[in-house]
Amino acid sequence: MTIAERVTQIRQNLPDTVKLIAVSKQVPVEAMRLAYAAGIRDFGESRVQEAHSKQLQLVDLTDITWHFIGRLQSNKAKKAIELFQWIHSVDSLKLAQQLDKLAAENPRQLQVCLQVKIESDPQKTGWTVPQLWADLPDLACCKNLLIGGLMTIPPVGLDESQVKSVFDRTSALLTEIKSKNWLNLPQPQLSMGMSEDYKSAIASGATMIRLGRILFGERLQ
Repeated sequence: MTIAERVTQIRQNLPDTVKLIAVSKQVPVEAMRLAYAAGIRDFGESRVQEAHSKQLQLVDLTDITWHFIGRLQSNKAKKAIELFQWIHSVDSLKLAQQLDKLAAENPRQLQVCLQVKIESDPQKTGWTVPQLWADLPDLACCKNLLIGGLMTIPPVGLDESQVKSVFDRTSALLTEIKSKNWLNLPQPQLSMGMSEDYKSAIASGATMIRLGRILFGERLQ
């Protein structure tokens, strides 16, 4: 299957409310151009330096929206704000406050998702649910960030029903946060679902899915 055929196949059953983000980390720019030609306008990267190189090579494609989806190191935060319209992986109050301070010097408002760990997972960063509730008052003071919603990645090794439960609980958490008016969420976003579980994520209310392998094949090493 070509990249264009894969994009078409996925979009046939994709609700209009769901944004398809092509995860292009370790994907050559030639493949990204094929995805762009097939209608993709949102690309996700997890390394600031790699993304910068690709943006220079794709400078003629002026309507791309760039999403940072990896773990963001504090020393890369300033550059990330310059390169990305979205950061999905804000995983701590410290990082949110750093981004808020840096974003004050940037002409556009930075859109972010708060990364949450619904299930305990030592391999991933992010807020536990109690930690997030405790930090919401301070997050609400980050006036230079547009906190658009939540992001989650289920732990490795869960079965299908357990993964669905993670997605359902993340969706319920966002609904509760919105109902209490803690954050400015005019259009709450749920960034969840990857190649192997995106259908379950959509069923649970995902508004942004991050697909890599299913679009581009196995990544380069």
